[in-house]
Amino acid sequence: MAAQKSAPNATRRSEKSRRAIYDAALALVGEVGYARTTVEGIAARAGVGKQTIYRWWSSKADVLMEAFLDLAEQASRDVGQEPHVFPDTGDLAADLKGVLRATVDELKDPRFEVPSRALAAEGVVDEQFGRELVAKLLQPSLDLYIERLRAAQAAGDVRPEVDPRIALELFVSPLAQRWLQHTGPISYDYTDTLVEYALHGIAAHAR
Repeated sequence: MAAQKSAPNATRRSEKSRRAIYDAALALVGEVGYARTTVEGIAARAGVGKQTIYRWWSSKADVLMEAFLDLAEQASRDVGQEPHVFPDTGDLAADLKGVLRATVDELKDPRFEVPSRALAAEGVVDEQFGRELVAKLLQPSLDLYIERLRAAQAAGDVRPEVDPRIALELFVSPLAQRWLQHTGPISYDYTDTLVEYALHGIAAHAR
């Protein structure tokens, strides 16, 4: 009697297809840019039907946002950080330096750099897309900075009148500018210096 074949594992098949779609979307946007990336192109590259993509996502933007979030989570785990968690060791400077160093690693990783540059460029020319990019990809990370800085205020390590949303830009914005506009190298030394300057100031004498 012939051996019975086990039924296909639909969950495993779906996950394999989803992973292939993520990889295809990120590869395409890096190669041809956001504007020329299409759902049809993603489907063909992933080896799935277009209907499969539309079953899970409503547009190529949704596909790319989710693929990029997944990539960012993988990158965090690769450097030993839990996604969506900002360390709080009680040492604000050390925590900021650690997160920014991990960000440098991420920005210099070709898997992350190529598609993220393409998405960032599209966000500049398409304001609506740019707002979605900030809301879905950037804001969650900024919220973690805000929470950590508020904890530092509660511990007495940051002045109570400091606005955490403005303060976080002292660390995040200079790094983003260097990376986006190639105005200088990005490195651990650079981000460590940003933290030192931001936390301790640059004036010769305190007023």
